[in-house]
Amino acid sequence: MTQDKFALPINWNEYEDIAMGLYEKFGDDFTEAKIYRIRFTDLLEWVLTLPNFAGTREEANEGHLEQIQSAWVYEWRDNQ
Repeated sequence: MTQDKFALPINWNEYEDIAMGLYEKFGDDFTEAKIYRIRFTDLLEWVLTLPNFAGTREEANEGHLEQIQSAWVYEWRDNQ
């Protein structure tokens, strides 16, 4: 994702937007199998560094990270 001053902030429950950002950042570096093997600690750090992401580390939970992983897999599949 490119930094856009007019873009709305992204929060933890916007899984598809986060997944699109992760796919844009990493492309095909991660396959479906690799996405599901990513440690949540790494995933958390990557999400926090996405442009326009407004969530905080304290708001994160395992459910959010699981949903983001699943959405990222669907985004990856859509681009194959």
